[in-house]
Amino acid sequence: MMLNNLTIREAYEGLKKKKFTSVELTQACLDRIEERNSELNAFITVFAESALHEAHEADEMIARGEQKMLTGIPFAVKDAISTRDGRSTASAKILDNYVSAFDATVIGRIRAEGAVLIGKNNCDAFGHGASNENSMYGAVRNPHDLNKVSGGSSGGTAAAVADNMCIFGIGEDTGGSIRQPAAFCGIVGLRPSYGRNSRYGIMPMASSLDTVGPMTKTVEDTAILMQIMAGQDVLDATTVTDGVPDYVKGLKLRKTQPSLRGSFGGRGKIRIGVPKEYFEVEGMEDEVKQIIEEKIEEIKRPVLRSSGATEGKLKDCEIEIVSVSLPMTKYAIPVYYIVVPSEDSSNLGRMDGIRYGVRVGGKDLYETYSRSRAQGFPEEVKRRIMIGTYALSAGYYDAYYRKAQKVRTLIIRDFEKVFTEVDLLLTPTTPTAAFGVGEKKDDVLAMYLADVFAAPPAIAGLPAISIPVGNTSAGLPVGMQIIGPRMQEELVLRTAYSIFGK
Repeated sequence: MMLNNLTIREAYEGLKKKKFTSVELTQACLDRIEERNSELNAFITVFAESALHEAHEADEMIARGEQKMLTGIPFAVKDAISTRDGRSTASAKILDNYVSAFDATVIGRIRAEGAVLIGKNNCDAFGHGASNENSMYGAVRNPHDLNKVSGGSSGGTAAAVADNMCIFGIGEDTGGSIRQPAAFCGIVGLRPSYGRNSRYGIMPMASSLDTVGPMTKTVEDTAILMQIMAGQDVLDATTVTDGVPDYVKGLKLRKTQPSLRGSFGGRGKIRIGVPKEYFEVEGMEDEVKQIIEEKIEEIKRPVLRSSGATEGKLKDCEIEIVSVSLPMTKYAIPVYYIVVPSEDSSNLGRMDGIRYGVRVGGKDLYETYSRSRAQGFPEEVKRRIMIGTYALSAGYYDAYYRKAQKVRTLIIRDFEKVFTEVDLLLTPTTPTAAFGVGEKKDDVLAMYLADVFAAPPAIAGLPAISIPVGNTSAGLPVGMQIIGPRMQEELVLRTAYSIFGK
C-alpha cells in the first residue's frame, strides 16, 4: 500500500512500529501533490520545506518515545482557517499576501500532537459557495471525474483527502461546507454542534453558524480528531463547557453501556427517523434517491455485516426506522440566505485593504476601499455583502433579518420535537451527485439549492456527518447524512461507524 493512502490509525501504528518514518510518509504525500495538484487544484499553498522539517522533528519525538496519536502525520487545512507563519488567503485576492501570526485553536491542538502541516487547501472565497468555483485561485476538480466539481466550500480539502494528498484534512462548515464536498468526493465529513469546537482563528463568514470539523477517510479517524479538537476555549465565548467524551471508545457500543439518552429514551433500541420532506425535493436525482433508499433498507434488514452486526442489530443495539416529518425544512434555504449574507456583510467589513491584506491605491480613503474590495472579492462575495447590507438596512431589518431569525427558531423547534420521537435522522447529504464544472455557476438559485439537505441542521446548530454509501452508474460518490441532537456527536459517530464499517 502506498504510504499516502493510509488512515490516521494505520499511519500511527506504522510509525509506532518503525515500518516507515514521518519523513517518508510526508514525502509520499508531497509526491502525490506534485503529481496531481496541477489537475485538481486542491492546494493554494504547499509547505514542502517546513513540512519535511516538521516531519524530521516528529521522527525525533517518536525515537524518544514521545509519540502521540497524530505525531508525524501529514494533514491539510482549508485556507479560510488561520495557520501560523503560512499564507492564509481564504481563496480571495484581498488576502493574497496575508500571513497569519497564529494558529486557529483547533489547528494549534492538532499541531501540539506533532502533526505535520503540509499545505492550505483551495476553497470558495470566504466559504461562499457550493462548488468551489468561487475561488479566485481557480476551481477545484473532483478526483473521481475531473469534469465534475469537488463541492464547496471546503472542496479543496475534500479533494485532497479523497486523492490521498494528505492523511486527513480540517474544513469549515457554515451551511454544508464540510458535508457537501465530503459527499461529492466520497469521504467522511463531520459538522459538530455549534459550540463544540472553537471557532477562534476561523475567518468568519456567518458567526452564528460557523463550525470547524474533520474531513477524513474513515469514521474512526473523525472520532480521533474530535477527541483532540473538541473542548472549551477561553478565546471563543461560544464554546461550551461540557466535557469531551471519549469519541473513539464510544464507537463500539457494548450491551452493558447505557446510551447517551438513557437507553435510547427507555426504548431499548436506536430509533432512526427518515424525514419524508428530504425525499420530495424538486431536482433530486433518481439515482441518488435510490442509493439512499436502498441503504436505508439494508439498515432495516440484517446487515451491516462489515461491522459485525447481526439481523435486527446495530452494534448490539436494535434499530427501528420510522418515517417522520420536518415541515419547516422548506424554509431552511430562504432563512439561510438572509441570515448568512447579513452576518457576512458585518464580518467582511474588516476586509478593507488598510489593516491587512492587499491594498489597491486610490486618491482618497473611499477610492482605496472601493478599489481594494472590487479587485479583492469575487462576484459571489460581493453579491452576499450587498444582499446582507440590504437585509440589515433601516426599513428592511424587520421585514427580512428579524423575520428570518423567527423562522429559524421554528426550524430549531421542528428538530427538538422530532428528537423526542427518534434518536437520530437519516437523510441524503445532497440531492445530486457532483455536477459538471460550469454547469450551475451562472444559475445562482440552483447553486444555493445544492445545500438544501445540509442547511437545516446547520441553522439549528446540530451535529451532522456525511458518510459515503455508494456510487452512481457514472462512478460518482453518494453521501448519506446522519443528524443528531445537539452535543450528541458520540451517538452520531457510533452510528456512522456501524453503517460505514470503519
